[in-house]
Amino acid sequence: MAGPLMGMMGQVGGLIFGGQVGQALGSLATEVVSATDIGIPLGPPGVAALLPESIRALGDGLDVPLDQVRLFVALREAAHHRLFGHVPWLAGHLSTAVRAYAEGITIDTSRFEALAGQLDPSDPEAIQRAVGEGLFEPTTTPAQEAALARLETALALVEGWVDTVTAAAAATQLPAFAALQETMRRRRATGGPAERTFASLVGLELRPRRLREAATLWQALGERRGIEGRDAIWSHPDLLPTAADLDDPAGWAERGPDDTLDISALDGDPEDSAE
Repeated sequence: MAGPLMGMMGQVGGLIFGGQVGQALGSLATEVVSATDIGIPLGPPGVAALLPESIRALGDGLDVPLDQVRLFVALREAAHHRLFGHVPWLAGHLSTAVRAYAEGITIDTSRFEALAGQLDPSDPEAIQRAVGEGLFEPTTTPAQEAALARLETALALVEGWVDTVTAAAAATQLPAFAALQETMRRRRATGGPAERTFASLVGLELRPRRLREAATLWQALGERRGIEGRDAIWSHPDLLPTAADLDDPAGWAERGPDDTLDISALDGDPEDSAE
């Protein structure tokens, strides 16, 4: 008797779960301030986009002129596009990490069996409540945890680099830069309501938790090697610092890859490694 009920629950649950993810993504779209705000380019290569209403909301309570907030976000957007434009394998590298996580999403059907005898098939609201109580929450596998760790580290490195280059360009030119930078750092570290909802549904958090450590690393690397030496780290994904390296960012800048950065000894093409 539970068989038909479980089949119906799977179909209805899938629809409800998909609807919840869609609603979360729709809400997330109202929170981002630009096309690269989550660290992954969402639009065509080289095409910048700013969202005026979200930018206005970003500046609420900061007592900062709106034109400075807009300029700050525009600088970050330009820095993101500069990085992705000069590192052609990077977008694919991030997308591969997201895909590796998404492909491992599974729903624990054993929980269906436990509730199959307790739900009334003629009561859709009961199934809706079961979904709301976490019946269809995905389980995280070790492979997904590894993919998530790689993604979080890569996003932290991207955001840390953007943080560093925008500071170099505007720290002395934009009066409210320090306040805006700190606001953005906190915002990227904690995420907004819609982002947290999306994370609770699929378990994927597109947040660079270690942005400050990554920014420290890029700053120290630039001081030691110069701008060209710093940016040469993006020549190949195997040259990028790991999560463990972010534990001692200044130390890694001192003992990182050799100054020669001979990538000819590395296996494969950077474009291939993003696949």
